[in-house]
Amino acid sequence: MSSRYGLEIRAAQPGDSAGLSQLLEAGGVVVAPRALADRIEALRTLPGTALLALEWGPPSGLVVLHWYRSLAAPHPIAQITALLVDPEQRRRGIGRLLVKAASQAARVAGCDSVELNVPAGAADLHAFCAATGFVPGGERFSRGLRRQGQP
Repeated sequence: MSSRYGLEIRAAQPGDSAGLSQLLEAGGVVVAPRALADRIEALRTLPGTALLALEWGPPSGLVVLHWYRSLAAPHPIAQITALLVDPEQRRRGIGRLLVKAASQAARVAGCDSVELNVPAGAADLHAFCAATGFVPGGERFSRGLRRQGQP
């Protein structure tokens, strides 16, 4: 999709699952490569995309973007649900490139805005959002849909 100094941004494929599993683990999320391959394949059937930043080895970064319709908005709303850059690759502009690529994908899908989910206490991500033009947009609450103890 995009290239800058040997860095390529492209759609994630199920075959990328081993490298993505390592990248996610560096970010504190453990997902087995096989399960991750299934999830990547499932994402490909939904309105959204998962984009990788690659250089000469495992993925340097990942952005996952979805879009949805709302009765309150005339156009679909894009939402970045995951943004991760390998801790050893940070401060090189990879996150900015991933957000730029995700924004372009959202525009192509007809969206006119993009939201980024930021976990509470992620001060570095809050600073990144401010530096890349995101503004705070309220609070979010979540609720599980399964009873405790059920898979």
